[in-house]
Amino acid sequence: MLDFENELKKILQDDPLGVLKTRISQVTTPDQRLKDSFEEINVFLDNNGNEPTESRDINERKLFSRLKQLRKDFEKASILKEFDRHNLLSNVKEIQTVDDILDNDVLGLLDDDEDNIFNLKNIPKNKNKTDFIARRKPCKNFKDYEKNFKMIQKEINEGKRKLIIHREHHLQEDRYFILDGILLYLEKIEDPNIKEFNDKTQGKRKRFDPRIRCIFENGLESNMYLRSLGKELYNNGSTVIQSNQEALEEFKEGFSDPFNKNDIKSEDKVTGNIYILSSKSEKPEIKSIKNLYKIGFCTTSIEERIKNAPNETTFLMDDVEIVSSYKTFNLDPQKFESLVHNFFSDRCLDIKIADKKGNFKKPKEWYIVPLQIIEETIQLIINNQIHHYKFDHLKDRLIKFT
Repeated sequence: MLDFENELKKILQDDPLGVLKTRISQVTTPDQRLKDSFEEINVFLDNNGNEPTESRDINERKLFSRLKQLRKDFEKASILKEFDRHNLLSNVKEIQTVDDILDNDVLGLLDDDEDNIFNLKNIPKNKNKTDFIARRKPCKNFKDYEKNFKMIQKEINEGKRKLIIHREHHLQEDRYFILDGILLYLEKIEDPNIKEFNDKTQGKRKRFDPRIRCIFENGLESNMYLRSLGKELYNNGSTVIQSNQEALEEFKEGFSDPFNKNDIKSEDKVTGNIYILSSKSEKPEIKSIKNLYKIGFCTTSIEERIKNAPNETTFLMDDVEIVSSYKTFNLDPQKFESLVHNFFSDRCLDIKIADKKGNFKKPKEWYIVPLQIIEETIQLIINNQIHHYKFDHLKDRLIKFT
């Protein structure tokens, strides 16, 4: 018969791996953890002959930070005194005075260095908004202007008036502007006001900056300074032009300084003409396309360039009409044409036209874009501002990057 008691004793005695031995777990105390962490610093110094530094090596940097904190903690330094064989903590003082508190700021909350939380960096300073924001008030006689505002808005919607990029010389009495989407009327420029200011490079200077009276279509008025209005319009506004003819004149004037005859210099070189053309074609597939224009550049006269239009696929094998033209100075034609093509790439005419020999070719430089947008875009290119804008081909409008 099997003797279970003896068999069990044999099993307990025959335990080569010690699986059945009872292990007593030892709980590491906070003091022991402190001693072990400090011993790592001692071992580092034994092996390297120097204290750990603020190195790129993550382990050494960790020991450096640990030692730095221990040197600010008198209580922990006292516990580690008998283990400090390298006298690393011999100068740690007991906190008794306010100065000791400042010297033993363990977490560095009281450090007065260049990067503390009170030194704001890369935070824009609050600048006072231009004075007209606070000076808008209800216009008591707004009824005298309301009818004209409605008429101007109607003519803008019908295309009888145009919006062009604002320029300083536009600031004249009896003119309309769009600011932040609101139509305003510059009724009066008050008596001249000479303001004195300090220029960083030129010292004290004076400038012309009169008060003005502006009426807004939302029923408010303002007596802001002329330069304040100009600045805001330049950043986020437009000038309202009275007619197509005036738009053309304003466009030419602001197109480029050399277009002003008084500004043309001997070194300025006439490089050619920019033209905007429309097609006279009666073919249904061409005539049915609204806002179809060709934007091009030629070094000859435009009339010379288009005289053979009915025989050239680039002109859709038909006569064309000159819509607008601009003489250019110092303009790189390749750069201009590349900018226009990239800007309106989503609205390029995609069609093939057969020449006299029956060969099909794809005409270039034809775009399906409203004329007003084309004129404003050309102005942006010439004024080197095109990189601030993009063309929204879904809504037919220019959008300024923010």
